[in-house]
Amino acid sequence: MQLDNRGSELLKEVITNPSVTSKDLEKKYGLNRRQLKYSFEKINGWLASKNLPTIERTRQGLFVVDPMLFSTLLKEDEQPSDANIPSESERVDMILVMLLSHEEELSLVHFTSELDVSKNTVLSDLKKAQHYVEQFELAIHYSRKQGYEIEGKEFSVRKLLIATTSRMLDMHRGSQRLEELAGLTEDAIATLKERVERVEEKLNLQFTDEKIQAMPYVLSLVLRRVKQGQLIEPFYIQYEELFDTKECKATEEILYDYEQIPMPERLFITLHLLTSNVYWSQDLTEESIPELLQALDEMLTLFERRSCIVLQDKEQLLNRLLLHVKPAYYRIKYKLTGIYGLEDRVSQEFQELHHIVRKSTAPLARLIGEDIPESEVAYLTMLIGGWLTKQGDSLQEKVKALVVCPKGISVSRLLLSDLRELFPEFVFLDALSIRDFQEYGLDYDIIFSPVYLETDKKLFFVNAVLEQEEKYRLRKQVMSELHGSIPPDMDVEHLVEIIEKYASIEKKHSLLQELQHYMHPGQGSNAHVQNGWTPHLKDFLSEPFITLGSQVETWEAAVREGAQLLVAEGKISETYVEAMLNQDQEDPYIILGNNIAIPHASPEDGVNEVAMSLLTLDQSVTFAEHEVNLIVIIAAVDKYHHLKALRQLMKLSGEADDVDALVSSETTEGVQTILNKYAEE
Repeated sequence: MQLDNRGSELLKEVITNPSVTSKDLEKKYGLNRRQLKYSFEKINGWLASKNLPTIERTRQGLFVVDPMLFSTLLKEDEQPSDANIPSESERVDMILVMLLSHEEELSLVHFTSELDVSKNTVLSDLKKAQHYVEQFELAIHYSRKQGYEIEGKEFSVRKLLIATTSRMLDMHRGSQRLEELAGLTEDAIATLKERVERVEEKLNLQFTDEKIQAMPYVLSLVLRRVKQGQLIEPFYIQYEELFDTKECKATEEILYDYEQIPMPERLFITLHLLTSNVYWSQDLTEESIPELLQALDEMLTLFERRSCIVLQDKEQLLNRLLLHVKPAYYRIKYKLTGIYGLEDRVSQEFQELHHIVRKSTAPLARLIGEDIPESEVAYLTMLIGGWLTKQGDSLQEKVKALVVCPKGISVSRLLLSDLRELFPEFVFLDALSIRDFQEYGLDYDIIFSPVYLETDKKLFFVNAVLEQEEKYRLRKQVMSELHGSIPPDMDVEHLVEIIEKYASIEKKHSLLQELQHYMHPGQGSNAHVQNGWTPHLKDFLSEPFITLGSQVETWEAAVREGAQLLVAEGKISETYVEAMLNQDQEDPYIILGNNIAIPHASPEDGVNEVAMSLLTLDQSVTFAEHEVNLIVIIAAVDKYHHLKALRQLMKLSGEADDVDALVSSETTEGVQTILNKYAEE
C-alpha cells in the first residue's frame, strides 16, 4: 500500500504539530470534513501495514498520536519511502531539471523510468511544465531526432535553471535527487562549494544559506551548458559597472582552471554573484552604486510621509535594506528577477503597508531605470513591516482614508493635498475616481468625497475646494465622530495667527516650518511652507501663455492650440499633448463649471517645468456633453507648485460674471485684471 501526497503532508503535519485540530487541517489544506476523514482512513491503513500504531481523533477534533510514531517517523533515516512520493509540482521540476541538464536525447521512456510513473502521467506533467516555462518565454519541443528540448533564448533558460534548482533543493532529498537527475557528482559539487566559500571570504560577506547551497549546483549546470555550446547571447550590460566590482574578480577565481569561457558567460556568473541575497556584509557602501544609499533614504522619507510613521534607528534600517537592495539592483536592471510569487506571501496584515511601500519606491526606480517588480516590493514590505513591529508601530492602528473625487486628476490631487495637510495623523491610501473606488481592494476606514457613494464605511462630504473656515469645521466634525474629542493641535497656521494677536513675529516663515516639524514629525509641511513662495494664477498666465478669441471646430484642436503655447516655450513636450488627449477620452471629468475645462495629464508624460496656458474660444466646442469656451492647460511637476493657482482657478469657475468677462476679453491686460482679483483674495 502506498501513501499519496496529501496523506504524506497530513501525516507529517500531525506528527510535527500534535496540537493541530481537524479544523486547522481543513482550513490549511482546503478540505471538507468528509475528505479529511477519508485521508486519515488511508493514513491509518498505511500505518497498520507498517505495524505502526494508528492515529485516533477525539470528539473535539484533536489527534491522539502514539509516542512510538514520533520516535520512528521523525528519524530521517527511518522516513517511510512511500511518504515521500514526489507530488505533481515536484515531478514538473524534476522533468525541467532533466531538460536543462541532459547530455543525450530525452524520450518519454527516460521520464517514466526516472519518475516511476505511467506514460499518461508524464504527458500530463509535460503539459504543466510547458505552461510554466511560458512565463520565461520558453517552450518545450519534441522531435524524433533531438527528443524533448527546451527552446528559447539562453538568457531565459538560465533564469529558469536558477529558479528550478532552488525549488528542487527545497524538496525532500532535494540535493540527492538533483545530483541523480542531472548526473552531477558529489566531488564536483563539493569543489565548487569550496570555491564559493572562498569567494565569501574575499568579498567580506556571507551569502544566505539557500544561496550558498544552490550556487554550486547552478554553476555546475551553467558550465555544462557552456561546454555543450549552449552559450548565452551577448546582452546589454554596462561593462564598467561590473568590472569594477569584487564579484568580477571572484568570478575569475572560481573559473581559474576552466578554459575558453566566453566573456558574456563570465559576466553572467558575475551577475549571479551580484544578484545573490546576502545575510551579512562588511562593506555595504561600496562605490559601484554610489547613489543607492541616497535613493533608499529618499524612499524611506516618502514612506514616513505617506504612512504617518517616524522610523526609529533609521540608519540601521538603511543598512538592512542595503543588504537586500544591492543584489536586487542588479536583478531588476538586468531582468534577472525570478518568478517566485513572493507577493502572494505578503500577509493580510501587511496589504496596506505593501501598497504604501510600493508607492514610495519611485527614487529607487529612477536610479535603476526600471519599475520595481512586485516580488521585490514584497520583500521590502516584509523588511519594513518587521522593523515597524520591532519598534511597536502598526499601520493597522492608524486611520486609513480614501479620497474619491469625480473631477479629474488635478482636482483630486488638490483635494488630497488639502486633506493630508488637515489630517496629518491619517494615512491617505489613494485619490480615486468613482470607477476605481468601486473596484478598490484594500482595507480603509473613512472616505472623503464631494459626491454620495454606496459604502458601509464612514463617509464625509467635502467640497472639491476647501475654504479655510470649512477646513476648521471639517476637522472638528471628523475628529469628534471618530474619537469623540478634538485634539488641540488643529492647524499650525491657525496657531501662528493666534500668536500674532499678542506678539510680534520676525520670521513667520521659519516659525511655521519649525512648528510644523515639531507638531507633526515625519510629515511634510504645508505646500507653501515646504516650497517657499508658489505662483498665483496670474503669474502662470502672462502674455506668452494666453490666446484670445480662437476659432476651432473640435475639442482636440482646442487642446492642441492651447498646448502649443507651452510646447513653444519648452514647458512641455509633444508627448504630453497626446497624453492629455488620451486621458480626456477616458476621463470626462475635467469640466470645472461655467464652461471652463482644465486638460492635464501626469507629470511623467512630458512636463519639463510647471506651467499653465489659457485659450478662449469665439465659438464653444463640445466635450462630454458640455459646451466649453475657456480652456486652461495645466502642466504640473509635483503636487505643490500649481496648487495655489488651481485654487484660484476653482474659485474663478464659480463666478459666472468673471468667466464671461474673461471669454469676451479682447486684451491680455483685461484678462490679467480679472486674475489679479483672485490673487488679492
